[in-house]
Amino acid sequence: MKRLKSYYMHLRHHQNMERKWIFPLAIGSIVSLFLLFLTAITTSDGMSLFPFYRSFSSFSSKFVETKIHPIPTSNLPPPPRFAYLISGSAGDGGMLKRTLQALYHPNNQYVVHLDRESSDEERLDLSNFVKDHPVFLRFGNVRMITKANLVTYRGPTMVANTLHAAAILLRKGGDWDWFINLSASDYPLVTQDDLLHTFSYLPRDLNFIDHTSNIGWKEFQRAKPVIIDPGLYMTKKADVFWITQRRSVPTAFKLFTGSAWMALSRPFIDYTIWGWDNLPRTVLMYYANFISSPEGYFHTVICNAQEFLNTTVNSDLHFISWDNPPKQHPHHLNLADMQRMIDSNAPFARKFPQDDPVLDKIDSELLSRGPGMFTPGGWCVGSRENGTDPCSAIGNTTVLRPGPGAKRLETLISTLLSNENFRPRQCK
Repeated sequence: MKRLKSYYMHLRHHQNMERKWIFPLAIGSIVSLFLLFLTAITTSDGMSLFPFYRSFSSFSSKFVETKIHPIPTSNLPPPPRFAYLISGSAGDGGMLKRTLQALYHPNNQYVVHLDRESSDEERLDLSNFVKDHPVFLRFGNVRMITKANLVTYRGPTMVANTLHAAAILLRKGGDWDWFINLSASDYPLVTQDDLLHTFSYLPRDLNFIDHTSNIGWKEFQRAKPVIIDPGLYMTKKADVFWITQRRSVPTAFKLFTGSAWMALSRPFIDYTIWGWDNLPRTVLMYYANFISSPEGYFHTVICNAQEFLNTTVNSDLHFISWDNPPKQHPHHLNLADMQRMIDSNAPFARKFPQDDPVLDKIDSELLSRGPGMFTPGGWCVGSRENGTDPCSAIGNTTVLRPGPGAKRLETLISTLLSNENFRPRQCK
């Protein structure tokens, strides 16, 4: 973590220098007042009224002969909290539950959604899983969108569903720092402790979003055609359809495109939902008639908003295997892709077939996760003997135990934030 720690400290150095002259005066005043305060508040027999101070004095007198080595105070930033949306469609219920367990950490927030194409029975099974799981009940950090949205592939209803989940997390999810959207076909390649530990060193306003203004062929096949998504007004799912009239490329804002998968900062999500300068709403109206709008909406908003365009990191944090040139869908990943996934240093990968053997290999070799269990982290203090779930006993949820995945992720983040990649690849 040395490189990320140096980066973290450098970002704050300038701010600290501006306030440097204040510290000696403030500290001297506080110490003087505190000493006067301690002198004043004692009982008639000379005992201090501070229980902590008394217990510490008693502890010192009992162990005065022992060699006590004080534990150094950590200057590391506190770990962040992630807010996840995990979405799926018909037949994805089992895979969605597996992905949720692999991603789970008590300090994160989660929204899960099975769209209206899935059966009532499948949605009920997921609802019962969320509602009855003892760990979810204890921490109350997993929510299901029970009134399912109708989501049309390639249509704006997918953007609407993402915004819906983000709004729920802003209203009910408490404190969190990054919003990450995933599907039931995604899977983690690192533990949450790896991810939380690495992101502890990063400014909380960074937005990981793969983007470019070089839209190329998409200008003629996506930007100029006008489509209608029946999912906006019908109760039954139907594919998008095209109207004959075409439109010109916008001049009020610049179009950007990229991956539909991203990790967005809370300030940007807040801006997208509230839209205090109306840009997010204006762009949303435009993308309501845009094919594959999830690959352009957030990208266009963030790169046209002066407040956020310099916060982008040009990556979707995924390993995805595409044809060259890319087709509509990526390859399904399997055991033959395992080493390439690891070598990518990415924290997530897609697209996985349901219960493919490669997922078992990821569980055993990268996540140390048993079947039907959570990915263990510092919060899991139970035994592993005889196949016992270590997360059946819960300890301090702020303790992190990063593993080799944190080192891989550090390599990726350091590359993304290097002078060669960070500023030159922002919103251009």
